[in-house]
Amino acid sequence: MADPERGNRTSIMGFILLGFGNFHELQILLFPLFLVIYVVTMAGNTAIMVLVVADQHLHTPMYFFLGNLSCLETCYSSAILPRMLASLLSGDKTISFAGCLIQFYMFGSLLSTECCLLSAMSYDRYLAICKPLHYAALMNSGFSLQLAVGSWLSGFAVGTITTCWVSQLIFCGPSKIDHFFCDYTPLIKLSCSDTSQMVLVFFLISCIFLLPPFLLTLTTYMCIISAILRIPSSTGRQKAFSTCSSHLIVVTVFYGTLIFVYILPDTAALRDLNKVFSVFYTVLTPMVNPLIYSLRNKEVKEALRKALSKTVTSMNICKQFCGHLL
Repeated sequence: MADPERGNRTSIMGFILLGFGNFHELQILLFPLFLVIYVVTMAGNTAIMVLVVADQHLHTPMYFFLGNLSCLETCYSSAILPRMLASLLSGDKTISFAGCLIQFYMFGSLLSTECCLLSAMSYDRYLAICKPLHYAALMNSGFSLQLAVGSWLSGFAVGTITTCWVSQLIFCGPSKIDHFFCDYTPLIKLSCSDTSQMVLVFFLISCIFLLPPFLLTLTTYMCIISAILRIPSSTGRQKAFSTCSSHLIVVTVFYGTLIFVYILPDTAALRDLNKVFSVFYTVLTPMVNPLIYSLRNKEVKEALRKALSKTVTSMNICKQFCGHLL
C-alpha cells in the first residue's frame, strides 16, 4: 500500500474505505437497501431526462433546469454508490489513490454544481410566480442556458482546484478512511503535509458555495410563499403550498446537512454524525429529487402518460406484426 519516499515518510498508494463498519448488525441489510435506492435514483432521473428532451411541451426554462438536475443526480449517484455497493457485496474496501482522487473530484464538482443549479431553479420559480408578466423576457432560453452552463463550469472549476491541491499532499498513513467515499474531511486528516492553509481556503470555498446559494434559495422561496399567501383562492394557495413546501424541505435538508458537515467546527461530537448526515445529500437527495421536483408535476405526469401510451401501442403493433409473420 505504500512505497518509501522523502526520508522516513511513506506515500500511500491506496486507501481503505471503512464504510459503515460501525454498524455491523446492519451490514446484511445495507446492500439491498442501497441497491434499491440506486436503481430508483437512476430510473427516476433518466425518465426525467428522456421526457424533457422528447416532449415539446417541456421545452421551457423550468424543465430545462430539471433536466440538468436529473443529469447531475445521475452522475452524482454513479460517482459514489456503485463503488459502495461493490464493497458491500465483495467485502473489498480498498481503493487506489488515483481512484480516490477521481471520486473526490467528481463528487466535489457535482456537489458544487448542484448548489448553483438549485439556486438558479429557485430564481426561475421566483420570476415565474412573483413576476409573471416579466418572466418570458427575463428568463428566456439564452439566459437559462447561461445559468446552467455557469453552474456546471463553476462547480467543475472548484472541483479541479481542490483536487489538484489534494493531489499534491503526502499521505503517510494510516491508510484507513472512516467514510463510505473519499470525502475531503476524512481524507485531509490522513495527510502528513501542512494542511493549515488548505483547510482555511477550503473553508472559504465552502462558505462561498454553500451559504450564498442557500440564502438566495431561502430568500426566493420566502418571496414565493409571500406571493402565494396573496392568492385569493384557497384551493390555489393549497396547491401552490403543497409544491413549494416539498421543494423547500428538500433544499433545506440538502443545504442543512452540507453546512453541518463542511462549515461547522470539526469536533468529536459532530464527527460521529458526519457519516450519517452525508447519506442525506449523497444518497437520499438524488433519489427524492425526481419525485419532488418533477413526478408530482402535472405536465410531467401527462408527458409520462403519453410516453407510456406510445410505448404500449408500439409493443402491441410489434406483437401483431410478429404474429402475422409466424
